[in-house]
Amino acid sequence: MNETAEMFPDEDVSSKKAMTPEEAEKKRVQNLTSAVILFAGLFVGSLFVDIGQLISKEGFSPRAVRENNILEAAGKTWVAYADPKVNVKVITDETCEACAPDEALVWLRRILPTMEAAPVEVSSDEGKALVEEFGVTTLPAFVFSGEIASTDFYDLAAEIFAEKDGSYLLDTARLGLAPGKYLSLPEVGDDAIVIGSRDAKVKVIEYSDFQCPYCKMFSASVKQMIAEYGDDVAFVYKHLPLSFHPQAENAALASECANEQGKFLAYHDLLFDKQDVWGKTEGTQAFKVYARQLGLKTADFNACLDTKKYADKIAADAQEAAKFGISGTPGIFVGDTFFAGAIQYAELKNAIDTKRSAE
Repeated sequence: MNETAEMFPDEDVSSKKAMTPEEAEKKRVQNLTSAVILFAGLFVGSLFVDIGQLISKEGFSPRAVRENNILEAAGKTWVAYADPKVNVKVITDETCEACAPDEALVWLRRILPTMEAAPVEVSSDEGKALVEEFGVTTLPAFVFSGEIASTDFYDLAAEIFAEKDGSYLLDTARLGLAPGKYLSLPEVGDDAIVIGSRDAKVKVIEYSDFQCPYCKMFSASVKQMIAEYGDDVAFVYKHLPLSFHPQAENAALASECANEQGKFLAYHDLLFDKQDVWGKTEGTQAFKVYARQLGLKTADFNACLDTKKYADKIAADAQEAAKFGISGTPGIFVGDTFFAGAIQYAELKNAIDTKRSAE
């Protein structure tokens, strides 16, 4: 018995007989015709999808997107970019007018057109979590999704991003974006230079450079403030010696050595009074002369200065300034209000009185 017939007893074995050459050719022609009709239908269908989508304004077909870098529809022009879509969470405070990120977003979109921004209120649970996770100190703040690392912008400016758990915080200070609001204030540690009472309701914190002419101008306001308010205001001096002032760091070191002997304010005033003189010198000899003029123990002062005893403290002050987006001097906090640059005493006094009355 035929093996196939035995396996399929109900099948007509006669139907399995070989086709004649004429029948095989006819079958091949039929198959080819069917294939042509199928592919033609697919092509026509593709055109129909393209036209239909454009007419209905529901989008572009995959074929149109693949073949064009610029498309127009519904009065808009769509441009293709190589960069991926990047999401950014913009942390802000709706009660703070200066915290509005609009201007910054306009600038960012010019260099990162594939960016999509979503506001996050700083008082929300998400906002609080982001502030804590990234150590955000100023608003507005911008936290980018991981896709930012695949963009041309990141390739050019990776150093202005801080990565954590696959997200990236933009260093707005490096971009020159002025803070709209500070979420925290500089610390006043046990080793901080404080003139007045540490318990004063109002603290005036200055980041300063002894070789900075604008800091010299502001020192006149500091004198008036101390004379008028005494222990009612705490004046906190922090160091930010700028790299283009060659003697600024030596002056900062010398002032710390004077502070060690309880003579900071007198040395501070003398350095600003003589700024034009020692600013033209090299080394530390001029600073040692000033210590002797003020009656300091010169052996102790000289040893302190020669060993750069307070170099780490000065560096820490500068790092703290950078954290708060301060890159120039003087940078002045009156309570939580910040002033970039020297201000006249009338403005300083007004800020102090405003803070005192609010306490």
